Amino acid sequence: MFPVKDVVERRTFPYVTLALIAVNVAVFIFSLTDFENIIFTYGFIPANWSLLTALTSMFLHGGLDHIFGNMWFLFTFGDNVEDKFGHVKYLAFYLVAGFAATFINYLVDPLSPIPSIGASGAISGVMGAYIVIFPKAKVHTLLGYYLTTLPAFVMLGLWFLLQLVLGTVSFVGGVGSGIAYWAHIGGFVAGAIFGLLYRVISRKQ
Repeated sequence: MFPVKDVVERRTFPYVTLALIAVNVAVFIFSLTDFENIIFTYGFIPANWSLLTALTSMFLHGGLDHIFGNMWFLFTFGDNVEDKFGHVKYLAFYLVAGFAATFINYLVDPLSPIPSIGASGAISGVMGAYIVIFPKAKVHTLLGYYLTTLPAFVMLGLWFLLQLVLGTVSFVGGVGSGIAYWAHIGGFVAGAIFGLLYRVISRKQ
C-alpha cells in the first residue's frame, strides 16, 4: 500500500517539509562515505543510547529504498500538516514525534546492540496527525499494481493496523525483522494526540 498523491489544497509553501527532505538526502549521501562507522556512531543503540543519537538517528537511512519510501510519505502528508501547524510548530512537532517513536522502540528492547535508524518514526507522527486533521481527504493509493482512491482514515488506518499486527508478531515471536514497527506505532500515536490537540484548540479559537 503506497500513497501516490493526496487531494488536499494547502495555503502556504512547505518550507520545513522540503528542508527536512533535503537534509535527510544530504545526510544519506554523506553516510555513504563511511557507512558502517557512521551508522554505529550516530544511530540510536538502545544498549548505549544518548539524546544526541536519538536526534541524529532520525536523519540516517539504510539504503535507497529506505530513504525513498520515507521521503515520499513525508512529501505526501507533511505539507498539509505543516500548513495547519505553522512552520516552526511543525518542525518542533516532527522532532518530538521522532523522539517519542525512538522512546517506544527503546522500551521494546532496551538491551539491543543494534543501531536503530530512519525518519519513519517522525514521519509516522506526521501521518498520525494527518489522519486526525484530514480523515476524509482522498489519497490516491497504489495497491500492488492497482491504483485506487481511498479516504485517509482508511489508507492510514490500514497502515497503522498493519504495523500493530507485524509489531506484535515480531515482539511475541521474538524474531527481529529489521523494521522498527514499534517506533512507527509510537510515532503515529504521538502524532494523533497532537492532531487531536490541534483540533480542540482550533475549535476553541
